Amino acid sequence: MPNPDSQDIYQLDYDSMAKVFIDQHRQMLMTCLDGLTEEEARANLVESKTTLLGLVKHATFVERVWFGEAATGRDRSQLGIAATPDSSFALKTTDTIESVQFDYALAVEESRQVLNDKTGDDVFQGNRRGSLPVRWVLLHMLRELAQHCGHADILREQILTSRKQ
Repeated sequence: MPNPDSQDIYQLDYDSMAKVFIDQHRQMLMTCLDGLTEEEARANLVESKTTLLGLVKHATFVERVWFGEAATGRDRSQLGIAATPDSSFALKTTDTIESVQFDYALAVEESRQVLNDKTGDDVFQGNRRGSLPVRWVLLHMLRELAQHCGHADILREQILTSRKQ
């Protein structure tokens, strides 16, 4: 896929362009943990359950909800994911930067496989809301990933700033 900052992206159709931007945001979220210690990745800097490691774990949940549950109709327990978005941020003692990044990379690859032969006009039948066009799912994913990348930027800045003090 073309780099989102290159001129080539202007030549893509809408769905392909959305996929490029989704991939860029996936990569930004994946790399938010780079260079951090396990303690820093788990640091709880806000009132919610949101941590950098939890954000990436939640992104894995999101991938499997939209490209597992919605695409196939399999329920969350069958997919081995949390029952609710809120609980998807919860970290186990066995969760590490390496294990969470590995699981996220696997979920992203599974999502790409699901989308491989789909257009935005195709419909996922398995969502709790009912049938949804793939294009809606793509836009929702972009919105969700952009929001979480923003959260990650702020948390990472707080962590790196605290290192200097």
